[in-house]
Amino acid sequence: QVQLVESGGGLGQPGGSLRLSCAASGTIFDFDVMGWYRQAPGKQLEFVARITSGGSTTYADYMKGRFPISRDSAKNTVSLQMNRLKPEATAVYYCKLLKGALGFWGKGTLVTVSS
Repeated sequence: QVQLVESGGGLGQPGGSLRLSCAASGTIFDFDVMGWYRQAPGKQLEFVARITSGGSTTYADYMKGRFPISRDSAKNTVSLQMNRLKPEATAVYYCKLLKGALGFWGKGTLVTVSS
């Protein structure tokens, strides 16, 4: 079993920052890819960013570099630094881990951007 636990969500101010983290535990020693998805109220799940164990990153076009992703492969953790927050970033953010043909999801953490 693999567990993914997200943390760092909450209320953020427009223009401010939040940092999300995801920690993987259980019967896993490394990962191929870890990433973030989000689902805004009333909308479909969408890709945000991902990073490989080697450090290669991919971002959704709408991110425009505002949410850099990083990882600590030794600890099987991934973080998303959310900068210059906008109200449209309000969503539940989910962590995903890929190892070979297996995929695992966290339960999500709510981010609300509001003044």
